[in-house]
Amino acid sequence: MVEHETALALIQLGAVFFGLGLLGRIAARIGMSPIPLYLVGGLVFGTGGVLELRQVSDFIHLASEIGVVLLLLLLGLEYSASELVTGMRRSRAAGLMDIVLNATPGALVALALGWGFEGAIAMAGVTYISSSGIVAKVLNDLGRLGNRETPVVLSILVFEDLVMAGYLPVLTAVLAGVGFVAGLKTLSIALAAVTIVMVVALRYGRFVSAIVDSEDREIFLLKLLGSALLVAGIASAVQVSAAVGAFLLGIAISDSTARNATKLLEPLRDLFAALFFVLFGLSTDPASIPPVLGWACMLAVVTTVTKVVTGWWAAKRAGAGRYGRARAGTALVAHGEFSIVIAGLAVSSGAEPEFAALATTYVLLMAVLGPVASRFVEPILTFALRRRVGVF
Repeated sequence: MVEHETALALIQLGAVFFGLGLLGRIAARIGMSPIPLYLVGGLVFGTGGVLELRQVSDFIHLASEIGVVLLLLLLGLEYSASELVTGMRRSRAAGLMDIVLNATPGALVALALGWGFEGAIAMAGVTYISSSGIVAKVLNDLGRLGNRETPVVLSILVFEDLVMAGYLPVLTAVLAGVGFVAGLKTLSIALAAVTIVMVVALRYGRFVSAIVDSEDREIFLLKLLGSALLVAGIASAVQVSAAVGAFLLGIAISDSTARNATKLLEPLRDLFAALFFVLFGLSTDPASIPPVLGWACMLAVVTTVTKVVTGWWAAKRAGAGRYGRARAGTALVAHGEFSIVIAGLAVSSGAEPEFAALATTYVLLMAVLGPVASRFVEPILTFALRRRVGVF
């Protein structure tokens, strides 16, 4: 019996990997990111789909978590600690604008549906936070890591992740109905953890590079992967995002060590990241989508506009041109891992049954819309500008 289950798990996992390869090839042929196809593929073979992959669900869930860690680790390797601090200072205003514009629509919809204060707080987080994982993948797929507007996008994402470090403990306290003192204690622990990691990254980054570096590729890979998972796990244990921990470790590794690490980890990142995006589709029951599709579409349209406005304004302040502003705006559209975490907390605490369906449908829409918008924003802007000057 055990051998039969193992054989079935291997068959299913092999089919998943092979199918992802085919979807990736199709995406490459049509010149777009494979992320939307990965999500749709997961939807077909997930809960309520054509065929459920029960034997490999646990593996895919763990692999998807590793994928997020590697995505953010490699994104952090692209920038130094000083660049991060400078970008955070410059984007502080954009970060606050991001909160106001993108948290408000979710809160208003929750109140309109009668979900109360707790539902409004939770839904505000769902619509506010962009997906660092999807954005990192899109920037890499489209070759935009070296673009002028990318540090602006990065600083806004980090600002959001740091806001999450404070928001998640507060949300947990609100949903659980604990007292003010207990909630404040949880928040203090989270903020202290983020501060410590930031200090280490800024002041002792060279020592971190020396610890993980090695001339032997095997040893280097083991140190890198082990340190990334350790930092991410510790960060998550103290209620700080695992993504934040992995990203900060990445910026702490510098110079030649960072360049070598990027080359070594890229294949692993692509493999595990693909499973991360498949997991979103696997966890969504297609039957739950139609009843909330209207609200989800409305939220998707509104927050797409507000995210684009946020990125456009921030990139303009940084001196980027029209194309850079448009790329920055569309890069922030995608939602993903954090939104799902927030929805899970709300549902486990007794939120309305419709909450999970709305959050999942909204995230699926935004996770597809974000990469597509990023891919086609430049041709669309070019067409609009030509029409404006009367070329056509």
